Amino acid sequence: MASPMRSLFTDPDRYLQSFRLFLANSTEHQCMQEFMESQLPAVIASIGNGKSTINILSVGGGAGEIDLVILSKVQARYPGVTINNDVIEPSADQIVKYKERVAKTSNLENVKFTWHEETAYEYESRMNAEKKSKKWDFIHMIQMLYYVKDVPATIRYFHSLLEAQAKLLIILVSGTSGWETLWKKYKSSFPLDDLCSYVSSADIKRMLDSAGLKYQLHELPSHMDITSCFIEGNKDGELLLDFLTETSEFSKTAPPELKRQVMEDLRKPECSEQRDGKVLFNNNLSVIVIEP
Repeated sequence: MASPMRSLFTDPDRYLQSFRLFLANSTEHQCMQEFMESQLPAVIASIGNGKSTINILSVGGGAGEIDLVILSKVQARYPGVTINNDVIEPSADQIVKYKERVAKTSNLENVKFTWHEETAYEYESRMNAEKKSKKWDFIHMIQMLYYVKDVPATIRYFHSLLEAQAKLLIILVSGTSGWETLWKKYKSSFPLDDLCSYVSSADIKRMLDSAGLKYQLHELPSHMDITSCFIEGNKDGELLLDFLTETSEFSKTAPPELKRQVMEDLRKPECSEQRDGKVLFNNNLSVIVIEP
């Protein structure tokens, strides 16, 4: 009998709903912002040396929350320099949010934004078709490598677009996170389609080592409050469970035994810690900065 379980990506509205709830319930953006405040200035310290224009490519820029923090750091390092900020983002809804955020932000006079409503692969195909290979001073791919079909090829392609003193910055879940535990165990049980694959910093490290690329790795501690997942019938809990399993309506469609095992594992120390009556899922992230 065919399983009624469907990938969360077949339902873009529910995916965005669960994603936004994940952001609200986790320290995802806070820990990235702390990294941008404390560590990013050193990463970008020489990307614009001697340049009158700095070209930045945001791959999977989402609604722009983190992009604007990055831009503020580049502006602080290179005051008054013109910045071209190109954004590749397939979700029209996210681009609308991004544009609204830009409109509300001051001090962006010297930044020119261009949005490309397409996937990273569509962008690469379009550039190849147009025989263009624009070079960039800074490229970042934040929490998006799960959504590409060929991870090594995607990294190779964008790495090939780096200027001589540029950097490629990748953020994704850490090999030490609860995601690693959950996904390594249940990958074959969840209805993954070709829209999403599980990949962590451990996989990226292996790829970069075998390609002989130079990089630095930073670990960012983060957690997500999943207490509501254990309250039967709680709407937020059901959405977060969908996000964790990448399954639409997991609570209603998962076979009872699979659901029981997943709920049990989510409480275990390999996935979460219990603190002050809350269940906090380990959402640790890794930042990988790759040299040209």
